[in-house]
Amino acid sequence: MNISDITNAANSAGFSAVKQSDSFFQGISGASKQNSKTGSFESYILDAVNAVNEKQLDVNRIEQKLVTDPESVDIHDVTTAMAKAQMSLSLAQTVIDRLLTGWSELQTTR
Repeated sequence: MNISDITNAANSAGFSAVKQSDSFFQGISGASKQNSKTGSFESYILDAVNAVNEKQLDVNRIEQKLVTDPESVDIHDVTTAMAKAQMSLSLAQTVIDRLLTGWSELQTTR
């Protein structure tokens, strides 16, 4: 089994559909352009990690703005940003756990 088999399996399992349809993964303008292997499984994982990182940074920016200028930030925006960041981190942890479990099962069946 090579990397193209894993990429095809990931695409057929729905990773590409989730990446394209979910707004959670969108807005990563430079990440997919920087990767030389566009459409590869590696680029999907890197894009997802960059999206999770960006959500965490958004929460930090909103929290700092809340402390420095509380009148300019709605508390609901802070709560929503925190929930999005938590959900994206939870999703990333679940995907990583599943990938590691799958890889471990592939290695033990050899």
